[in-house]
Amino acid sequence: MYQQVMTRIKERVSVGDWPAGTRLPSIRELAVALKVSVITIKRAYQELEHDGTIVVQHGKGCFVAEPHGNYVEKQDEELEHHLVQAIKLADAMKIGPKELELRLREIREIGVKKRT
Repeated sequence: MYQQVMTRIKERVSVGDWPAGTRLPSIRELAVALKVSVITIKRAYQELEHDGTIVVQHGKGCFVAEPHGNYVEKQDEELEHHLVQAIKLADAMKIGPKELELRLREIREIGVKKRT
């Protein structure tokens, strides 16, 4: 379960919902919001701190870390993985490259509109 929480947080960071320096919800706040245990959130935050995604400032909270070379590299790898999966799915659905590109642009525009 903590891995799912980590994935959700990393997604929010990678799409820009939570840019570097953003204070994350407290452990209790996030546990209530996601309807999971405090222990689950605590473990997710510990792992995210360990991998450099967040910085814990005791007494102040948890913050999104500034990107560094290793983090950016991992983001690139994760993006590539997801894109490869999307391409495989598109191939299985007989969706050609041009249509896939069009759909990606549409989804991106919708996502940008939702964030503004």
